[in-house]
Amino acid sequence: QVQLQESGPGLVQSLSVTCTVSGGSIRINNYYYSWIRQAPGKGLEWIGSISYFGSNQWNPSLKNRTSLSRDSAKNQLFLRLSSVTPEDTAVYYCARGTREIFDRPIVRSDFGSWGQGIQVIVPS
Repeated sequence: QVQLQESGPGLVQSLSVTCTVSGGSIRINNYYYSWIRQAPGKGLEWIGSISYFGSNQWNPSLKNRTSLSRDSAKNQLFLRLSSVTPEDTAVYYCARGTREIFDRPIVRSDFGSWGQGIQVIVPS
């Protein structure tokens, strides 16, 4: 069973989150690891994904501020969001699924495994 664990600072001026995957390599064929967030009182928002072979896809609304990367040797995924504002305050998740890109609202069942999430607060 794959497990995902996000880590990073909670109160930030800039946003960097790490997802550590255990129970399976992030290079396993046909799996895509997505970053997702949920702001207070709002639905899930797909940020972007990184594929088993390392390619990236982004939500167009966040693409210019988002960097996705991975360390295959450590089985870790990294999200970096620049130019953050209080509107970026949210719980940030990593999740594994079999779809690379989402051009529609996402739901939890779109992904087979989720990290527990990490609360990030961007002060005003």
